[in-house]
Formats: sequence, C-alpha cells, structure tokens
Amino acid sequence: MKIDPGIVEQLAVDQASLRAGLGLAKPAKWSGLGHSPDETLLWGECAGSGARPYRVMVDARDMGSKCTCPSRKFPCKHVLGLICLCAGQKAPFTPGAPPEWVGEWLARRRPKAATTPAATARPAGTPPDLEAARQVQQAMPDDPKAEARRKEAARKRAGETTQAVYDGLRTLEQWIGDQLRLGLASFVDNMPERCRQVAARLVDGKATALASRVDELPARILALPAGARLQASVVELGKLVQLACAFRAQPERPDLRRLVCTAETRDTLLVHPDTQSVHAVWEVLVSQQHMQRDRLVVQTTWLLNLGDDGPRFAMLVDFFSKGAGMQRSSLFTPGAYFTGTLAFYPAPFPLRAILREHAALPSADAPDWPAGAPPRAAINAALLAEPWRLEVPLMLPAGRIMHDEAKQLWWRAADGSLTLPLAGDVPPVWLGTDLARAIGLWAHDRLALLAARSAWGRLYHG
Repeated sequence: MKIDPGIVEQLAVDQASLRAGLGLAKPAKWSGLGHSPDETLLWGECAGSGARPYRVMVDARDMGSKCTCPSRKFPCKHVLGLICLCAGQKAPFTPGAPPEWVGEWLARRRPKAATTPAATARPAGTPPDLEAARQVQQAMPDDPKAEARRKEAARKRAGETTQAVYDGLRTLEQWIGDQLRLGLASFVDNMPERCRQVAARLVDGKATALASRVDELPARILALPAGARLQASVVELGKLVQLACAFRAQPERPDLRRLVCTAETRDTLLVHPDTQSVHAVWEVLVSQQHMQRDRLVVQTTWLLNLGDDGPRFAMLVDFFSKGAGMQRSSLFTPGAYFTGTLAFYPAPFPLRAILREHAALPSADAPDWPAGAPPRAAINAALLAEPWRLEVPLMLPAGRIMHDEAKQLWWRAADGSLTLPLAGDVPPVWLGTDLARAIGLWAHDRLALLAARSAWGRLYHG
C-alpha cells in the first residue's frame, strides 16, 4: 500500500503532534497491522499507557481516521504514527477483511463520504488529497448544536492553552533571573543541564516551539569561541525575555504564536489573509540538517529570490524522523535553480515559507544575483521588526576573506567600509579570492558565509 510520506506533515495539527507521531512509527509498538484488498483502508493497534492498546483506523481515500485514545487532537499522534509506518514501509501490513471494530466505524462514515465525486473518483492506491477530504467534510450534513459544541470546546481549549503558555513564560522569566543571580559563568559551565530542565517545563506549559529554542541554546552558544560565550548568553537570554513580553502583549499574533507555541498547519497558512505568495526563480543556497534531542531531524533550506518582487530570502523548514526518507529531493541541492511559488508565514520580516509548487530550471537560464540592502541596514531592519530573531540573511558587496595573526577569519569589503568576523572555516579556495558578491547569515555578531560569486563562478559553502 503506497502513501505519500509528505502527507504526515500536512495532516499534523502542530509540530508536537508531528514529533509524537513520528516517534510512534516503530513496529514494536504495533500489532494487528492490516489493509483492505483495495488498499483504501488501513488499521492497527498501538500499545499505550493502559492495558488495552488503542485501535487506530484510516480511510486512505480522504484521510479520515479514528482512534480510541482520549486525545483532543485530530488526527492524534497514533493516527500519524500508523500513516508514517505505512508510508515508510517500516512494517508489513497484512491484506484482508477489516476487523469488526473497523467495519463498524466504516459503516458509520462511508455512506456519507461515498456521496461525493471527490471520494469515489480516486483510483485505489493513489496518494490521498487533502482537498478531497475537505470536500467530503463539506458534503456531510451540518448539526448546528454539534457545531456550537465544537466551537465552544475549541474556544475553551484555546483559553486553557494560552493560560498554560502564560504560566510557562513566567517560569522562563524566573529561570532567567536565577541564572543572572547565580552568575553567567556558572550558567555557561552548566548550560545543557539547566536549559534541558526549563525546556521540559515549557513543554508542560504548551510552549513547545519556545522549549525547542531553549533546548538548542547550548549548541549555539558552545559552538562559539570561549571568549564570546558570556556576551552571547546575555544576548540570547535578552531575546527570550523580549519574546516573552511580546507574546504576553499580543498573544494572537501569528508570528509570536509560531515562535512560542507551534507553527500553523499548511492548510491554515494557505487560507490566512496575510499569507504572501511569491512566484519567482529561486536559487538554493544551502540545505542544513541537525537532530533535536527527541531524534527529530530538522532540515533548513535557504533560498535566494532572483526576481524583483517579494522577500529577497526564504527559509524552508522540514521535520522528519531519522531514516524516514522525507528530506527534500536532489532538486534542492546548493546551486540548483527552480521556478516556484512560495507561501510566506505572516510576520513583520517574512522569511519562513512553504513550497506550493515548483519546476526545475537549467542553471544556464538563471538570472544574475539581484542587488540587496546594505548589510548594516539589513541587520537593523530585521532586528527592529523582530528583536528576538536569531539569524539575519545578508547580501554582501564585493570583498575578500582574510585572516589575522590569531588565524581568525574576516570578511572585508573591497572599499574597506565594513569588516565582519566569520563563524567557522571556509573552503581554502575562498581565502584571498576576490568575491564579487557574497551571501551569509549574521548571528551572534558573526557571519556564516553560504555562497559567493567569484571569477570562477558561484561558490557554495555547506
């Protein structure tokens, strides 16, 4: 039975559900896995905290699902785990007649679903489509009382979540005060353990995105030279306080909820009135991966807009479990070009986006790099809009890379007007080379170069 692995990310209501679902995609947690002969229905039983396993079933025609767990999220992590298990072909699904409990659920829902052309027109085994699922839901008769109860329950859950986040932010601010009181030198020495403890408390407070940021803070700080860690710690903790204050003042702002709670789903983003869609020619600058402590791999792809409209840079973020095979295709290797439409998450400084559609473009057809804002102006504009931002992409003018007596690498503008310290090393061919243009990420008062243009063509780092 074939299911597109990307459907798991589209169905997940938030990143926490996605992480939990991918964590359940392990054969040892499941029993009774099966699918119908026409490959439109799959089921399984997942071991939970109780004596009885949770019964999970999915109608692959429109991705309707049912689970016996008490979760209020739909779909729950068990449904996502079952779909991921099938999509990744990590365990055998036995074909055959569905169990009685699956048949009962199917009898209740398929008479309604089957009335829509979108549900019946799909051939067996083809990837499911979310638009068909929405059409199925719209075709079902509405129950005004049930709809009112759902809205009231949703409003209550949203209120409870916001209050839990407030409590988590108070815990974070108290924790930051404790670090300052105990001394930053002690904080740097014990950073991983201390950050892990407060991150766990933020997860309990529904501030999952903020928890991930705090949990990854030691990796960012400890990667810096020892002499820069104290100052970077002050800056990082200050940005956390600014973000907490901003969320408390405007808890409904989409960009703040994205940084504190979780990112919007794909469907929510596409229908949001402030979503900006940009169609252009894009150049892939770099694709980076790192693994979180929950063994979820985060893949970040930086793109350059070679057109004249829309944000100059874009950042695509994907999440997948190690070995799940959900990373982007070879089209997104550094130096590749494509035409595509990106939908940007609403924010004062739009940067993160999702890819709506794309097509490959031969490198010979790609236009030259466009002009960008001066580095100082770009940094100031980004941090004035979002003071808690960790990275700022920069378009650099002509310059070259040199090192000082201490072997510290620097990028220096050709006219001598600007000199910036570099984070990490660069390929030897870059040293001393005249770079007509360069692109980098500014973070912690250091520049991480991503790409450059020289007399030998374009160079990519990473």
